[in-house]
Amino acid sequence: MTDLFDEVEEQLRSERYRSLAMKALPWVLGIAAAMLIAVFSVWGWQQYRTQQAAKASEQYTAALEALNQGHRDQAVHLWTQVSQSPSAAYKSLALMQLGGLKLADRNTPVAVKLFDQAATAAPDDILGDAARLKSAFALLDTAPQKDLEARLTPLMQDGHPYRVQAREALGFAKLMAGDAGGARGQFVVITQSLDASDGARERAKAAMDLIDSGSAKTVSAVAKAAAALPPPVMLAPGQTSPALPPQPQAPGPQ
Repeated sequence: MTDLFDEVEEQLRSERYRSLAMKALPWVLGIAAAMLIAVFSVWGWQQYRTQQAAKASEQYTAALEALNQGHRDQAVHLWTQVSQSPSAAYKSLALMQLGGLKLADRNTPVAVKLFDQAATAAPDDILGDAARLKSAFALLDTAPQKDLEARLTPLMQDGHPYRVQAREALGFAKLMAGDAGGARGQFVVITQSLDASDGARERAKAAMDLIDSGSAKTVSAVAKAAAALPPPVMLAPGQTSPALPPQPQAPGPQ
């Protein structure tokens, strides 16, 4: 009799387990399906980003070639398309190129707007700060000093890639606003900065000499020369974070 009871109990236990398994099966299958969907979604999004970056890279390069060949309208058309790309890096680069063309046309307000859009779209400080610095330089001889200081001060913080150039721009902005003492203070910091390029130190020393000699008004031309940042760096297809551009080397005062 004991064996019979054990056998019945085992059967009941097996039925209970089978029932629990059948109830859990839809949940298990659902979780597995959700995991597969998540994996394929991430993979699909990565593939989409790679394809969009490659497409933007081709269009950006074609625009550069078109501009070099004198086909400005075609370059503008291509860069406008890239500026609408999901690729944040190429979008930022294209907006800076369009801003540079507007600046060459002496349309500063539109140029500044495009530079500011490029800064917003940028995926990192390398591109973002380059766009912000271009915007500040475009406004160097027209905007109030306090506005320029508000634009440049964040770029001068530790860890930002163009902090020396931003300090240089602020020095010129103060000088052009008549604040020779404040300008000299900025140039002194540049001469003592370990991360300043030789060109930046030379320009700072030249500006300090002009201030000390009372000839600071002639620095305006130097300020405009110092505004020349290198062209945005090219990105390889699929690359989202370009390498740091070289330090700009503007000519010293004549």
